[in-house]
Amino acid sequence: MNLIRIRKYWYIFSLLIIIPGMVSVYKWGLNYGIDFTGGSLVEVRFDHAVKVEDIRNLLGDLGLGKDSQIQTSPGNTVLIRTKDLSQEENDKLLKGLSQKIGSMKLLRNDKVGPTIGKELRNKAILSVLIAFALMLVYIAIRFEFLQGVAAILALVHDILVTVGLVSIFQLEVDSAFIAALLTIVGYSIHDTIVIFDRIRENLRMRKKDQPLDELIHHSIMQTLTRSINTVLTVVFCLVALIIFGGITIRPFMITLLIGVLSGAYSSIFNASPLWYDLRRLKEASAR
Repeated sequence: MNLIRIRKYWYIFSLLIIIPGMVSVYKWGLNYGIDFTGGSLVEVRFDHAVKVEDIRNLLGDLGLGKDSQIQTSPGNTVLIRTKDLSQEENDKLLKGLSQKIGSMKLLRNDKVGPTIGKELRNKAILSVLIAFALMLVYIAIRFEFLQGVAAILALVHDILVTVGLVSIFQLEVDSAFIAALLTIVGYSIHDTIVIFDRIRENLRMRKKDQPLDELIHHSIMQTLTRSINTVLTVVFCLVALIIFGGITIRPFMITLLIGVLSGAYSSIFNASPLWYDLRRLKEASAR
């Protein structure tokens, strides 16, 4: 089975994931966390050591578990960042902390704005675009310009798949989500570069009668074992962290898992076929 000759099926499969995801983003949007929306900040100091899990269970009983972040500091100090609380909800939280967790002293109880505002989001998007441009220049110099374009299109595919599935599953989007996207971009482009490097090596030894699609397919198959082993190693770690790492990092790890799987898929089934199609279009227009 020549992977390049059946490339339309890989494109269709990608669209079957991207289109529902984009529909979900348009209709329901993303589940922004308090880093984006702002909320309430409660800082207390307990008279004795406390367990984060006990506080999280209390927040869950009050219906705040999904929308809260807990941070501990030396001196039995606990910082709770949660959604914007009404006066009644705020009183219930303080009463619950005092009665169920232990005696404490209230250090701070404020309403805070989002830590990730519009300006920071725009800078994050600009950073990704600059990274794309620099990667395009690097690949164009080391390989060729059309391979750079194909690699960037594969990265866009990974971002759309990740954002779309995060919207469908309504995973919380916070500051860690931006870090996850940047990690996914780095992982995916590295995998793509390995395949392009093998294609370049095989092009030097290409026989005159060897079709380009067969050469690309052969190059992908030569690197397939490496690609599978690499992604499985990462997936095993991420799955372990999703199961045993706790609820706090779970959305971040699930986002990474989605992106890593998408990156491995796009590097094998999208980047090289896209380069093949772009090269054919260029040759056709030159005739």
